[in-house]
Amino acid sequence: MLTSNQTLDMSPIGMIFHIVKTPRQTNGRSLEMEWEVLPKADGTPLHIHPSAKESYKVTEGQLEINIGGKWKLLQQGEELTVPEGTPHTFRNTTDHITRVYNTHSPAMRYDEYFEGLNSIVSRLSRGSKEKLKINFNSATHLSMLMKKYKEEIVSVNPPNFIVSVLNRIGKLKGLKV
Repeated sequence: MLTSNQTLDMSPIGMIFHIVKTPRQTNGRSLEMEWEVLPKADGTPLHIHPSAKESYKVTEGQLEINIGGKWKLLQQGEELTVPEGTPHTFRNTTDHITRVYNTHSPAMRYDEYFEGLNSIVSRLSRGSKEKLKINFNSATHLSMLMKKYKEEIVSVNPPNFIVSVLNRIGKLKGLKV
């Protein structure tokens, strides 16, 4: 269970999350985090949140957000809310850390999803801070996590059917997330 002031260090995928407000603290209204998006971080696969909106407010640096197929550059002080069901991703193309205040609302089970993501990244990177290579094994683990939290997050690219196939393969291999 996440706690405020907890840090999820996912440097191998270019992100460090600092938990500000947990779902318990907001009565389920939101999960609020301060992100450090590391230099040259690619962000996440293109995805949607079927029943939640996601907000980004850049507090330092700049962040590129792809929303609905178009890249938008957010500078320090700017913010953007992605409506539920809208394909999106983000990246930091600069040589500097970008800091972002991020909110998922309602909170649903995003805290559990991010705890699971942190656990997978830690396990697959074996404690290294080097960039995690996306190979069949890592893609299978990440796909299984997405399918476990399909009410929270659905992949657009890679297509969800690929995520479903990798999830099935992972289950057949006895993998756990």
